[in-house]
Order: sequence, then C-alpha cells, then structure tokens
Amino acid sequence: MFLNLKDIILLLHPILACTFVFPVLGITTFFALQTRQRRLKDTTSIPATVGSLHVKLGNLLAAGVIGITLVALAYSVVFGFQGFLMQAAKNTLQPLSVVLVALMFIVTIAATVLLYRAQSKLWRAVFATLSGMGVIILALQPGVFRRDDEWWVSHFYFGLAAVMLMIFSVAIVREIYQDRSLTWRRIHIGFNSLALVLFLLQGITGTRDLLEIPLSWQAPVVYQCNFDPRSPQFKTCP
Repeated sequence: MFLNLKDIILLLHPILACTFVFPVLGITTFFALQTRQRRLKDTTSIPATVGSLHVKLGNLLAAGVIGITLVALAYSVVFGFQGFLMQAAKNTLQPLSVVLVALMFIVTIAATVLLYRAQSKLWRAVFATLSGMGVIILALQPGVFRRDDEWWVSHFYFGLAAVMLMIFSVAIVREIYQDRSLTWRRIHIGFNSLALVLFLLQGITGTRDLLEIPLSWQAPVVYQCNFDPRSPQFKTCP
C-alpha cells in the first residue's frame, strides 16, 4: 500500500465529511424545506414531525462539523508544517505548548457537550463562546495551513466560518421556538443559508486541497518544486 500511517490519519477528515457530514447535511436541508413548506401552508400532507426531526438532525450536523474540524486541527497541530513533530525534530518543541494545546482540545470538547445540555440562555451563550473561542485558538496554532494569501478561496476560512455558524445555530435553538416575533427564526434561516453555501465551497476547496497534498513519502521531492508564481521557474521541479 502506498499510504503511510500519516496519510491514513490525514484522510480521516475527508472520510468523515463524505460519509457522515454531507449526507446529514442533505437530509437536514430536506427537512428544513419540509418544515418551512408546512408552516407556509394552511393544509398540507407533510407530517408534523418534520420540525422535530429537523432540529435533531441539525444538532447532529453541528456536532459532526465541530468534530471533523477538531480532527483536522489535531492532525495539523501534530503533523503539519511547523507542527509538533517538526518542532521535535528541530529540538524547538516546548512541552508546555503540547500540554496547553491538549487542554484546549479538552476544554473545547467539554464546552460543546455542555452547550447541548445547557438550558438557560446565559449558559448556552457561555458554552457557545467557549466552544467557538476554543476552535479559533486551536486554528491559530503552528502547523495549521490557512492559505492566508488567498483567504477568499481558503478551505480553512470557509470551514472556520461554517463551524462558527453551527455553534451559533445550536445556541439559539430554544430562542427560535420561543420568539413570537420570528426574528430568531429569520436569523436562523439567513445564517444557515449562508452555511449551506459555505459547505458547498468546502466541498470544492477540500477536493482541491486533497489534490495538492502529496503522500508523506513523496513530500520531500514535491516540495523541492517551485511554487512561487512570480518566479520564471514557477510550476517546475529540479
């Protein structure tokens, strides 16, 4: 087999996205449309259960998105360029950094779990903030590839925006059903329509990034090639 252990671990994120997140996204979107259609019509054959199913699937989708984001960040922090393994090879790894990053993963996961269990508006806001901040702090660690010079086509930034919207959606579920002015419902529809576009962009940019990442044993040769678009030798290899 041409894949090393590092390559197999790298594939966990796209495998989970393809086999879990995107199927659940499709089903959740279907029930969202059914729920919307049922509310707009006085008489309909759409069952009343579509609303509760949409909520359950939406919560499952958000958990899946947060989960695969943490999987991708964990891989990047350990195996990425300037990640823990590369720092260890250069004798620049700080044990305290490893401990703090590990604690941040634990805090983020715990905050996300507690967000789902929280009842009051205050605690949902607290745990949503902690969960979102945890993801952002982990995303800014060395080793995470962000494509800062091309942020408008960056899988990282699209994904970060999508996961923030998912956390926000979980936090406001109760407000959607309690708000008689429908303001929170409209916010939910608007933000999750944006999230749907971001997921589409994630599918495109994620496929592109997989194509650009060489297998671990090929990387030393591939990264000798010229990736500078300003160079006359751009897209050439020694």
